[in-house]
Amino acid sequence: MKVVDLNVLLYSVNADSPHHADAHGWLTKALNGEEPIGFCWAVMLGYVRISTNPRIFPHAASSVEAIADVRTWLSSEMAVVVGPGTGHLELLDGILQKCGTAGNLVTDGHIAALAVELGAEVATFDNDFHRFDGVRVFRPAG
Repeated sequence: MKVVDLNVLLYSVNADSPHHADAHGWLTKALNGEEPIGFCWAVMLGYVRISTNPRIFPHAASSVEAIADVRTWLSSEMAVVVGPGTGHLELLDGILQKCGTAGNLVTDGHIAALAVELGAEVATFDNDFHRFDGVRVFRPAG
């Protein structure tokens, strides 16, 4: 299983991104592939929040469009909504303590902890995930 990070979703729909071809190509193939693709609520809500923000995207999506994107991804037989287990908080705490910080890395730490719990890789373009011990990282390629 691969757990998808927010940047993969944003790049997959943003044709202006230098990572668009890789993100879009990989996500399309993955959702039609044979390996489960994990989507957590923090990432899905982050997608709706950021893709609809006109200060970030001059041609921001409407909430209807952004939620339609999420519905499309989740409609794949390979898409799985993933959530934390009972030991998640302790795992997250350990991940954040080992990297020596929290702040802007809390959500990434949450995604990393989910991936560890699930025995999954994090699909991301974000190098910060390499700071977390025990987290396997996958960089999508079209």
